[in-house]
Amino acid sequence: MAAQSSDPHFSLLDPATHDRQGFSCGEPSLDSYLQTKATQDIKRRAAVAYVMARPEEPSRILGYYTLAATSVRLDGIPEKNQKKLATYPDVAASLIGRLAVATDLKGQKLGGRLLRDALQRILAQSRDMGIAVILVDALNDNARAFYERYGFMALDDAGQRLFLPVATVEQAL
Repeated sequence: MAAQSSDPHFSLLDPATHDRQGFSCGEPSLDSYLQTKATQDIKRRAAVAYVMARPEEPSRILGYYTLAATSVRLDGIPEKNQKKLATYPDVAASLIGRLAVATDLKGQKLGGRLLRDALQRILAQSRDMGIAVILVDALNDNARAFYERYGFMALDDAGQRLFLPVATVEQAL
C-alpha cells in the first residue's frame, strides 16, 4: 500500500532547503530564473519567490511563483475599471512575475493552487499598504488562457499583460 502524500505547503524560497536545480517546468526561461536568478532578486529586494513543497519531501519544489511591487498607469487601465480606482496617474500594483509547476505534476491543478496562494498574499498585503491591482505578464497563449480563467483581463492589445483588481479578489475570497 502506497503512502499518501500530504498537502503541499508554501514558503519563501530557501536555497539551503529547496532543490532549485532539480526543478523543471518545461519552460527554459522559468527554470533558469529559479535556478540562477531568484535568490539574487530576493537579496536585492527586487522580488520574492514562494515555493510549493510537501512536508515529507521539503527539498522538492512542486511549483513556484514570484511577487514584486510595481505600478501601472491609470490611463493604461480600461476606462470601465478606472472608475473604481484612485485617480492618481499611477496605480499601485503587485506583479506576479512568474508562476510555474513541475512538468511531472501538470494537470493536477497545482497552478491554480499557486495562483490562489499568491492572490491571498497580495490581498493580505493590500490591507497594510496600497495595492489596487494585480498584474501578470503571460508568457504565451496558454498562460494567458490560464489567467483569464481566473478573471484576469488584458491591459494591452497583444493581451500578454493582464490585470485583476484587488477588490475582485477580495469579493472572490
